[in-house]
Amino acid sequence: MKKNLMIYGALIVASLLVIYPFFYMIMNSFKTGPEILHAPNALPTSLSLRGYLEVFNTVNLGRVFFNTIFISVSVTFLNTMFSSMVAYAIVKTNMPGREFWLKLILASMMIPAILFTIPTYIMMYEWNWINTYRVLIIPGAISAYNIFLLVQFMKQIDDAYLEAARIDGAGEFRIFFKIVLPMLRPALATVAILTFMGAWNDFMGPLLYVRDESLMTLQLALYNFKAEIPSTNLEQLWAMTTMIALPVVLVFFCLQKNFIKAFTGVGVK
Repeated sequence: MKKNLMIYGALIVASLLVIYPFFYMIMNSFKTGPEILHAPNALPTSLSLRGYLEVFNTVNLGRVFFNTIFISVSVTFLNTMFSSMVAYAIVKTNMPGREFWLKLILASMMIPAILFTIPTYIMMYEWNWINTYRVLIIPGAISAYNIFLLVQFMKQIDDAYLEAARIDGAGEFRIFFKIVLPMLRPALATVAILTFMGAWNDFMGPLLYVRDESLMTLQLALYNFKAEIPSTNLEQLWAMTTMIALPVVLVFFCLQKNFIKAFTGVGVK
């Protein structure tokens, strides 16, 4: 009995630690700037929609949300598809030099991403990709980490299913789309969640490459509310932060079952 009480107590404490930052964020988004500054931990004395209304009046939210969703969904789809293709080629085909390519991909993870900033920017500039959707989508269309993750799950798929399909005359693309992808659904959901979160929260990419307000993302819109004077734009900052965070939380809750299944084994149908 005592053991169960300790377990449930620890779970309750951990849940509160996780939930409180979201509660704190949402609570402050319904306060005025001075109230946030002087009583950030207290409940609002009265619900104020001033922050949300000023965000709508200041930012073209329809366009900003469209840009962020379009970029995030495009990066997620391309990254999930290309990373799974590379993992399939490494694990389940007779491609020459498979081990070499895997080691090369893993070696790239050892290099800090910040070191690629200048050469990548020069490449994008020379290709005339600056201030376009391409510069925010194509560089994120594949990920060494996602390839590594999918390689581990791909190894769990029994080769007998693939060999049977090859004997029946199925090509590699048909095997990949009809057999492998359905078996990797939980792993693909995990990769999709991680990729979507990364693309949705990306700040450095839009900050470096976006010049036109029509391409502005939510992160840049939030950055525009920065202020050096205390309490200035505070209500807009918290309202914008809430609007940025909630879609990611909803995506995770929609796909959480697959996220959990991915770490308990690949489902084979």
